[in-house]
Amino acid sequence: MIATLALTVLAADQFTKHLALENLPYQQPVPVLGDFLIFYLTKNPGAAFSLGEEVTWIFTIALAAVAVVIVWLAATRVTSMLWAVGLGLLLGGVLGNLTDRLLREPGFAVGHVIDFINTPWMMPAIYNVADIFIVSMMIGVALLVLVGLRFDGTREPKAGAADADESAAPTSSDDGTDAAASESPASPKD
Repeated sequence: MIATLALTVLAADQFTKHLALENLPYQQPVPVLGDFLIFYLTKNPGAAFSLGEEVTWIFTIALAAVAVVIVWLAATRVTSMLWAVGLGLLLGGVLGNLTDRLLREPGFAVGHVIDFINTPWMMPAIYNVADIFIVSMMIGVALLVLVGLRFDGTREPKAGAADADESAAPTSSDDGTDAAASESPASPKD
């Protein structure tokens, strides 16, 4: 399932980038829904907001490392459906931008990422389909961690719950018998 989701996101990302390159003028705004959604084709050598343009190769290494970690987790630890969906969609986004870094101009490992979606009301950034999945799935992963869902689908016990379980556990008397079981039940009141 993780591979299917990742490949679906990768295909959607690369297909929309292909359409953008074929149909949009370079670095000229094309209003789609007024100022709500604007297409603006650009090639990003850096990270978010074009930061780090001089060290594109570092982003390639970082994306590759993230992809390897996700694949390793998927192969060795993840059995939870929610984790599988989140990591599969995240992997697809990572592979979308990694594909650009590896295969687009100006060359291998320093390629520029194709960005074309602009929503100025939300943020002053231009992004792509892969970025949408990366950001939304990182939020999803953070939520899974916050609610305590483990990779195997079990939940981490709440801090107060472990203490309550210990205090509710039956205690044994000095002779090894269960103290709670040896007490006689209270007689019902009539």
